[in-house]
Amino acid sequence: MRRGRTTARTAVTAAVALGIGLSAVPAQAQTRQHEVRPPAPGIENCTATACHFDLPPGTYDVRVTLGGDRASSTSLGGETRRALLPETAAPAGERVVRSFTVDVRTPEGEPLGAEGTPGLDLTVGGTAPALAGIRVTPARYARQILLVGDSTVCDQPGDPYSGWGQQLPRYLRKGLSVANYADSGESTVSYLGNPLLWDTVRPLIRRGDLVLIQLAHNDKTTDEATYRANLESLVAGVRERGGEPVLVTPVVRRWFNTDGTLNNGTALLVNGLGVDHPAVIRSVAADRDVPLIDLTARTRELVESLGVEGSKALYLYNEKRDNTHTSVHGATVYADLVRQELLNLRLVPKGAVRTG
Repeated sequence: MRRGRTTARTAVTAAVALGIGLSAVPAQAQTRQHEVRPPAPGIENCTATACHFDLPPGTYDVRVTLGGDRASSTSLGGETRRALLPETAAPAGERVVRSFTVDVRTPEGEPLGAEGTPGLDLTVGGTAPALAGIRVTPARYARQILLVGDSTVCDQPGDPYSGWGQQLPRYLRKGLSVANYADSGESTVSYLGNPLLWDTVRPLIRRGDLVLIQLAHNDKTTDEATYRANLESLVAGVRERGGEPVLVTPVVRRWFNTDGTLNNGTALLVNGLGVDHPAVIRSVAADRDVPLIDLTARTRELVESLGVEGSKALYLYNEKRDNTHTSVHGATVYADLVRQELLNLRLVPKGAVRTG
């Protein structure tokens, strides 16, 4: 289930200083040793549609001020097409302040994908965008949600594809970041076996971090004993680092029976050897006392409720005749299901997430 990777990406607009009417950079402050501390990067690094901050890899808090003389509605994305702030309205003449935390890394998207552009790149969107001010500072107390998964989770490099992990940041507030290490085409076997994947991700796990694991779509030839052992190995590796593993059953394929249900092996991720992936994940979660997000059950319920026609918009059926990969809309809806389950399982506090 590895689709062709994008070999070239459009470069984000370079930093250009803006003119009159934009918020000033905060004044320089003195340290106790009377050394001059550089100002936090601000609006001078933005154009009307994009911002670029020349920063090293790390985790950063971003505080934005939205609004202008006219009514506005602004959204923010960044890095490899991540949704960072949902469209936010500001009445005419008023300012609205929002904050979020963002992960900056290389490669900036899929671990086996293109490196991307150095630093932090943001895109300004919305129906009537108005970015009045911005400040970027190193995040001192951020908790990570690391994602281990496949193409239905990853930061997809090009339209019309999107993974649910790419949309999850839009639901999170400052202090909680998403580090998406999902990669197209990966199975439990390949993710554990490639040193650029699990061997790279595992040392990044810090005490208290959440690690969401959704691998199943590409375990087409993995027998049940191996699949179970691989999941247990991932769980143990997270716990050895002091993190909290969360097992996630895979999103369903949009593959209907004639009776309008998804009650078949293709839709519910049963492989050619008869391995029922969601059932094995549920079993491992129960045996190892691991929190479970049953995304198979949640997405099945939703897709069946929408029906054959209504569910097409969740996937890339209209664009690609693809019933596995999600559209931006579908990935956003599925990310919201993950958000709901994180709250239901009390893995994150209510104040850490947005509702839209």
